[in-house]
Amino acid sequence: METITLNNNLECPVIGIGTFMLAPADAENSVREALKMGYELVDTANAYVNERAVGRGIKESGVKREDVFLSTKLWPSEYENDNSVDETLERLGVDYVDLLYIHQPAGNWLAGYRQLEKAYKEGKAKSIGISNFEGKYIEELQTKWEIVPQFIQVEAHPYYTQTELRKILDKYDIKLMSWYPLGHGDKSLINEPVFKKLGKKYGKSSAQIILRWHTQMGFVVIPGSKNVDHIKDNLDITDFRLSDDEMLEIAKLDKGVRYYHRTDAQLDQFAMWQPTFER
Repeated sequence: METITLNNNLECPVIGIGTFMLAPADAENSVREALKMGYELVDTANAYVNERAVGRGIKESGVKREDVFLSTKLWPSEYENDNSVDETLERLGVDYVDLLYIHQPAGNWLAGYRQLEKAYKEGKAKSIGISNFEGKYIEELQTKWEIVPQFIQVEAHPYYTQTELRKILDKYDIKLMSWYPLGHGDKSLINEPVFKKLGKKYGKSSAQIILRWHTQMGFVVIPGSKNVDHIKDNLDITDFRLSDDEMLEIAKLDKGVRYYHRTDAQLDQFAMWQPTFER
């Protein structure tokens, strides 16, 4: 498995299994089967309400805990809960996570970040990150962090390559983990002629070409699926490499336009919502 080196020298796989919008039974199955196939990175969150299922999937896979890079996220309702990290670990059935994020710049997000820093110092999180902290939020955080995060998780794909954000990330060697990597169901991205052309050249699907583009951009990518065949195909992207000219051709697709537009009202709602955790 290809890896990238984080700013604290931890190694992270470049592709993993995401569990966003997967019901517990599906998350358990997807994680178990993905790890058995050779995946080494698993991503979940408090808000996905499937952490217990993810933990079960890891155990059922037979893969050693130390061979799984496990990532999860604290939801805003947990930022001021002094036990939020321990409760998250309990749901996952682990003693530590490899990556712990705060999920949204909502509520008392600075208290949430302090939870991450504390967990990092105590060894309960091997690395820490911020999710959806773009623009003014990461600009403010820079003035307040004690420990620089290792990751940011944001929307990224060939139509929206996070050009401005990456200027800040490069300054601190913060890595980007992509969500909506294939366009979130919008067929116009995956049907771009360049991906069909390159897919024919390399014997890959358009989706595999896009996922390979992510990893060659230096992004970590976590496509989610409950379809075992899709999970297998998504992993099969490291036996070829796009040329510099091909990467430049794909770069021409960048529109600077995202799919998801979050509002301040939504952030207020996020701060008030509390997940009903799986028992």
